[in-house]
Amino acid sequence: MKRVVVTRALFPEHIARLTPLFDVQDNQADVPLDAGMLAARLQDADGAIVTGGERIDQGAIANAKRLRVVASVSVGYNHIDVKACEAKGIIVTNTPDVLNDTTADFGFALMMAAARRITESEHWMRAGHWTRWELGQMAGADIHGSTLGILGMGRIGQAVARRALGFDMTVLYHNRRPVPAKVEAETRAQWVSFNELLERSDHLIIVLPYTPAVHHLIGERELALMKSTATLTNIARGGIIDEPALVRALKSKRLAAAGLDVYEGEPAVLPELLMLDSVALTPHIASASIPTRKAMGDLAIDNLIAVLQGDEPLTPITSG
Repeated sequence: MKRVVVTRALFPEHIARLTPLFDVQDNQADVPLDAGMLAARLQDADGAIVTGGERIDQGAIANAKRLRVVASVSVGYNHIDVKACEAKGIIVTNTPDVLNDTTADFGFALMMAAARRITESEHWMRAGHWTRWELGQMAGADIHGSTLGILGMGRIGQAVARRALGFDMTVLYHNRRPVPAKVEAETRAQWVSFNELLERSDHLIIVLPYTPAVHHLIGERELALMKSTATLTNIARGGIIDEPALVRALKSKRLAAAGLDVYEGEPAVLPELLMLDSVALTPHIASASIPTRKAMGDLAIDNLIAVLQGDEPLTPITSG
């Protein structure tokens, strides 16, 4: 019987799918695996189900002589050295599409929380500061009728754009190249240059996949181009934003507010971000609805089963 390693806790029904088919070494206690522990578990595994929290690099797979598939329960795969895996004949897969709408829902909610100062006002109220009603109390920015900027018009970006239709927003986006005209028509979205996106957006949301090319894409220069009344929301990857530059922009009121679900050093968060009332913070949970997380686990399992049974994976990743 082939051996499968599961590096983090999954839902019980996921483990129940695997155990009749494989010798499963699970981690339902969700004990963090350091590099040595991870490498040891992979050493005699035929397949592995991992998450974004495990670094699958050359060291992790150096002695994994039987490993044929690494199925990640994630869309992003910057935690996996795909080239190193390919060199050893290991297939890598991810879980796209099943989380598009859930992530778009959350991105829109986080953007609204930042714009309307929802988390800030809740903390303020819980601290006992609300003693009377005032006209300008916790007044924020409107969403309806404003201009939404989407940086990265892939599947999730398009889902965000569709939600903006119900708020009568003007939708701008920037990609390396425009999306098909049909998609633009369906979402009423207009391609603009990167600088124009920054300059015109009342609310900018980042949904780019992370690559070294976009590391700190949003820094001092880019933040300076944005409106002082604008908000910035990131549901992509933390390294896309230069976080110290964001802190400076928020402290100096060059930017009104931010909503962050991802962080460059996560799970560690820049302490200055934690101190700012103008930032709505969540712990990388944009896809965290129960149905969606179950669907992500199921797709990872489907990929693993396909490869170990000699079939083609459903959603493979290549370095090309």
